[in-house]
Amino acid sequence: MTSDNIFSGLKVVDFATFVAAPGAAVILSDFGADVIKVEPPSGDVWRHAHQFPPMPPAKDAYPFNLANRNKRGIVLNLKSPSAQQVLEKLVKWADVFLVNTPHPARKKLKLEYADVMHWNPRLIYADLTGFGENGPDSGLPGFDLTAYWARSGLLSMTRDAGAPPTWPVAGSGDNATAVGIYSAIVTALYRRERTGEGAYVTTSLLAEGVWAASVSIQAALCDAKFLGLHDRGNPMSAATNVYRAADDTWFVLALTPDKLAEAAKAIGRPDLLTDPRFSDPAKLAANRHELVAILDEVFGAQPMAHWYEALSGFTIGAVRGPQEVINDPQLKANDIIVPLEGAGGKLTSTISSPIQVHGVAKVPARRAPELGEHTDEILQELGFDAKGTENLRAGGAVPKAKEQVA
Repeated sequence: MTSDNIFSGLKVVDFATFVAAPGAAVILSDFGADVIKVEPPSGDVWRHAHQFPPMPPAKDAYPFNLANRNKRGIVLNLKSPSAQQVLEKLVKWADVFLVNTPHPARKKLKLEYADVMHWNPRLIYADLTGFGENGPDSGLPGFDLTAYWARSGLLSMTRDAGAPPTWPVAGSGDNATAVGIYSAIVTALYRRERTGEGAYVTTSLLAEGVWAASVSIQAALCDAKFLGLHDRGNPMSAATNVYRAADDTWFVLALTPDKLAEAAKAIGRPDLLTDPRFSDPAKLAANRHELVAILDEVFGAQPMAHWYEALSGFTIGAVRGPQEVINDPQLKANDIIVPLEGAGGKLTSTISSPIQVHGVAKVPARRAPELGEHTDEILQELGFDAKGTENLRAGGAVPKAKEQVA
């Protein structure tokens, strides 16, 4: 791979909090963008997410580093009148401006597109909301749990029949949405290359959730007949189901009809194909619960390693927990897990963004900034001399020197 970075020289101001919008800035930074993370004096709440359930507790601020690696950090109190001087210079410096503050609060802080675009007509202003820019709920705050998962319909469908909706994996909707807002930014940057014009780009957790659930949502638009939630004991097809091996490993089996005969032989039960209960598609559908019971017995007689070998070439996958996933050799072989520089403690590795461009190396992953770590450095780059910086401190726009790093 070459050492050239696609976004070398691209300047990004990240005013966002939590996961999704900051995650988009991480993807840009992975390919060389210079990202400035702007935080209020209290810091991004996500700095402390590793301390509160249901997040797995740890000493190291792993969620914050995941969403903010490779960035420089500045503290800016937008409630101070003099903060507008810094905001103006940041906007003029930037190519991309990311924000996810709910619009009512954004308006008070003078962070709306109309507030900043006149300073930099080439700016790509990236707006992430919970429920979209318009409509009765456009001003509501939204998390991936409420907007991406619950409101989109995903949470109603990702459960077994008879079970209540369950709690989704933390940040899963956020990280999917990060790729969406990143895509919007890159699309606008390409347009700017052709026209010279900046743009206002947006997506929402709701839009991304509906897109993730789009097969089913499109079915609803077509007034399709829904077949009900998955029932492991009586699924739509016994060949597309979840089974448990002798070592208590659950695995997903997903066979197409043309593979059934070959798979029956592979598991040592070719007789299933001539069993009168399963001898034609109609009987197979009517008696699928009986076939599930037979397959439960078959698969429960051997460990997962046996079934991986016996069903090699078929669509099969063990259900793995996080501690198993990190030891999967596929992750390091494909640079999904990479070293993290400078974080200390046990935080020595991180997850790379899911985009690769062959021939182009990503920048080495570096720890997230401490709160306000680069404030003086950034102010100097923006053109503030020592007196100007001191005036900003006196006005409360930036913290006093001893408060820089918390």
